[in-house]
Amino acid sequence: MSPGREYELQMTRRHLLGGATSVAGMAALASLLDPELLGAATAEGGRAGGLPELPHFTPKVNRVIYLFQSGGPSQFELFDYKPKLKELHGTELPDSVRRGQRLTEMTARQESLPCVASKYRFDRHGDAGTWISELLPHIASIADDICVIRSVNTEAINHDPAITYINTGTQQLGKPSMGAWLSYGLGSENHNLPTYVVMVSGRGGQPLYARLWSSGFLDSTHQGVQFRKGRNPVLYLSNPPGLYRDSRRRMLDSITQLNAMKAAEFGDPEIHTRIAQYEMAFRMQTSVPELMDLSGESEQTFELYGPDSREPGTFSANCLLARRMAERGVRFIQLFHRGWDQHDNLPTAIRSQCKNVDQASAALVKDLSQRGLLEETLVVWGGEFGRTVYCQGTLTPGNYGRDHHGRCFTMWMAGGGVQRRLTYGKTDDYSYNIMKDPVGIPDLNATILHQLGIDHERFTFPFRGLDQRLTGVEGGRVVSGILA
Repeated sequence: MSPGREYELQMTRRHLLGGATSVAGMAALASLLDPELLGAATAEGGRAGGLPELPHFTPKVNRVIYLFQSGGPSQFELFDYKPKLKELHGTELPDSVRRGQRLTEMTARQESLPCVASKYRFDRHGDAGTWISELLPHIASIADDICVIRSVNTEAINHDPAITYINTGTQQLGKPSMGAWLSYGLGSENHNLPTYVVMVSGRGGQPLYARLWSSGFLDSTHQGVQFRKGRNPVLYLSNPPGLYRDSRRRMLDSITQLNAMKAAEFGDPEIHTRIAQYEMAFRMQTSVPELMDLSGESEQTFELYGPDSREPGTFSANCLLARRMAERGVRFIQLFHRGWDQHDNLPTAIRSQCKNVDQASAALVKDLSQRGLLEETLVVWGGEFGRTVYCQGTLTPGNYGRDHHGRCFTMWMAGGGVQRRLTYGKTDDYSYNIMKDPVGIPDLNATILHQLGIDHERFTFPFRGLDQRLTGVEGGRVVSGILA
């Protein structure tokens, strides 16, 4: 055989294989452009994507709204009533209570660690007589709808590792957030909106990085999409002046064909991800303005959520938007509210902070309930850790601060499958150590997954030689005691 003929055959064989790959690539492209081929979700319902084996069992809820209070809300001033501290106020924290716990750099060198009683009154609320602070009168009004968990605990004592831990299941960087895991596992209920949406409110406090809602080692289509206030709630979504929708459609079609050819040639899955993101962005050009338009909401709804609900970017407005997203089938909605890091001037600062979140938090639960959505939605409220019983800095008659404390803190849940009128877990008289029913971060996350029909031990992704899990390679249990 002549050298030229051999080269011709090699080229033909290469073209044949390349052509076959192109066919497969174009088939994948077609499924991205035509949701019917994948049985994709529409605005009216259904499910797109996700793993075929999920859910593992019948879920209690379809979605999660996570009201994350960034900075570490003080359990002493909110939910964990400790009347004995009035007697202990100003006395030294006993070594027998501290048990050699490592302190942060902010209080490790203090010569004195005086105990501090909250200056705020607590009362019993609801049929079960749940203790709730006077700072949260609206949340107190939904006492019969929530489950208060006083025994949450974490391994971290500083903000960044603690927030990373509760959101991703590990203090190490680069792992997927809970919302990304759920997008990967369960897919979307709405073809025209992201599966995972993030909104941030509040001022000051610790910075919040986009990696807290990243997809980590999962496909980047699963990362959270941040919605902001203003005319362009999603960055780079709007067309520039002079570019119309039909022109954008033709441009995307051409780019998609080129990307599909490259995907067929190189087999890089990120190219298909890019195609999918372009298509989602195009659909969101219509769905996002409709979602963000609150003009159709009633006066009663704005009164329910409070006066700030008319102001874009506030926690109240974000809670109202969260309800609208729940109506439209967004799988995981996460609201980050900053400003709970009160190392000093706590009595004044926490009153202001509670005023910002109390009414809207309760309104969201009430609104979901009256619309028949609460039974299929899990609402979670809490931060990355709690605060110390001892004062940071100088204790004065009218002022005090509290340092970080991870050994015990309080969160609450509401919604389908969670026991109502329940206070779970018990801490000691100093709210320093857990006396009964501890709930670690892996336990908390395993329970959230369980409510969505997911066995956390079977929900894995192979990465760096391990079957990675949101709840960690080891550990995590479903907290059955809080489930209905």
